[in-house]
Amino acid sequence: MKLVRHGARGAERPGILDADGRVRDLSAHVSDISGTTLTTHGLQALRVLDPETLPLVHGIPQQDLRLGPCVAGVGKFIGVGLNYADHAAEAGMDVPTEPILFTKWTSCITGPDEDLHLPKGSTATDWEVELGIVIGDGGQDIAQNQAHRHIAGFCVINDISERDWQLRQGGTWDKGKGHDGFGPIGPWLVTLDEIPDPRALRLWLAVDGHRYQDGTTATMVFGPEEIVSYASRFTTLHPGDVIATGTPPGVGMGQKPPVYLRSGQVMELGIDGLGQQRQRVV
Repeated sequence: MKLVRHGARGAERPGILDADGRVRDLSAHVSDISGTTLTTHGLQALRVLDPETLPLVHGIPQQDLRLGPCVAGVGKFIGVGLNYADHAAEAGMDVPTEPILFTKWTSCITGPDEDLHLPKGSTATDWEVELGIVIGDGGQDIAQNQAHRHIAGFCVINDISERDWQLRQGGTWDKGKGHDGFGPIGPWLVTLDEIPDPRALRLWLAVDGHRYQDGTTATMVFGPEEIVSYASRFTTLHPGDVIATGTPPGVGMGQKPPVYLRSGQVMELGIDGLGQQRQRVV
């Protein structure tokens, strides 16, 4: 299933894509794409529905039908740093021996195609296309061989980052990662059963048509199951929590000289099977 949230900002409604890629409304069955909707039991209740019998939503998604963040009510937005060996090399840092975890404040979450407003005083706002994990059944101290049972599905994330704030102004990553608009997620949440191998997905990002990132999740240091298990050692994961799993090489900071976002530019990014995003920088 491909689950979406459609409509005006702040008033999004739950939906599902049909076989033609059109949105069908789920409002009669669930209140939102969040929490208990994403548990094993909640997703099973949606699987028995025939999308063709649900109300058709007017418009083409991401054209004349706005899509919001594909998950609502996110409790935790966790990031994983330096999780691609080739990205660690471009950053001049050692490949980590265990996952590097940080948080993105949930107020940064936005839809997949919203304008990115450069923060006041920003000089080094950067891009990072990432595979996102959405938690289904929650848990703590999850065994790695059971972690797949706790994953509802996957989505595209742009882990937008202000590098000066992240690395040079006090050395804490969170303030460089959590500004408003720094967490586009979507366009849709693709359930686990539709992604047979999350370690074999191509992901890419372009700015004004120039492709900076073009990688594969095969070069991840830690895969989704390892990440979910590891994160659950330090915090209880809840339905609807989101984890950004790291980015391949090609970020602006890694260019020689570095290249950062400017007003008027357009970012486009995507992951095989998970859709695409587009953000205009203003």
